[in-house]
Amino acid sequence: MRQAITVCLALAAAVLFGLASVIEQRNAKQVPPRGALSPRLLLDLLKRPMFIAALGVNAVGSVLQIVALHFGSLAVVQPLIVLNLLFAVVIAAFTVRRRPPDRIMLGGAACCAAGVGTFLAFARPGSGSGTVGTGAALPVGTGLAAALGACLAAARWGPRRLRPLWLALACGADFGVNAFLLKIVPDTLRLGFAEPQRQWPLYMLVVVTPAGFLLNQNAFQAGTLIAPVLAVITTVDPLVSITLGHLFLDEAIASTGPAIAIQAISLAVMTAGIVALAHRAPRLAAENGGDGGYARGRPASAPGAYPQR
Repeated sequence: MRQAITVCLALAAAVLFGLASVIEQRNAKQVPPRGALSPRLLLDLLKRPMFIAALGVNAVGSVLQIVALHFGSLAVVQPLIVLNLLFAVVIAAFTVRRRPPDRIMLGGAACCAAGVGTFLAFARPGSGSGTVGTGAALPVGTGLAAALGACLAAARWGPRRLRPLWLALACGADFGVNAFLLKIVPDTLRLGFAEPQRQWPLYMLVVVTPAGFLLNQNAFQAGTLIAPVLAVITTVDPLVSITLGHLFLDEAIASTGPAIAIQAISLAVMTAGIVALAHRAPRLAAENGGDGGYARGRPASAPGAYPQR
């Protein structure tokens, strides 16, 4: 019974996360383009009632995810949560294009969701120590800063068609670090503030969380379709958090021969799905009359525009 409740709650959360992503991306495409990490984008979005509604949908999804984790394990819940990518593709197809989802896009999204879900199910990271010393602050902080700097530079000066994917990669890395910090902050709070340096996860979280949110909206705004962007974020987020947990919290990852083989296959399936989505999305957007919104100097709701979500 508990297993059934866990599955139902996790699937409901995945649907809500997918719906919220569709609404957020559609609204991001309908406001003026802003630079990466520009707070003005957030101010623009907060003026739109549907974006506020999307935040509410996200909050409800988060509550369902937390309840699901209460009834079941991470190994069951997290692989189901990544199905939000598949739900987002289907919801976007019917609400934005008002037609069944493109088979290649749906297949690519399915590959990503299946790959991530299988990887999480078979990696099964252990509980680990739950605490981390101040020595981890520098490598985590500098590593994230370097990753974001490289991604933002590539997004700014690299090929325009790859810009949304670079922004999504930066967002996924940020989200992965954010998840890692959320895991260790409760333990550091117990230490009090007599020695402020012990609270570095909290201070870093205050910076990382809003940065990730802005990068998410930047990626949505830059992308022609939701699937490639969300696929990259959904894939990179758990991989980064699992890696950090393994490096700094001594969380063991299943390392038997069969488990490693399945994890490798899962990563290959994820990569294939992302490649398929990245190649198909621009063509599909062109077939539907453009890349939507302000990218062509007109509102995304203008006749012939394809509001990307």
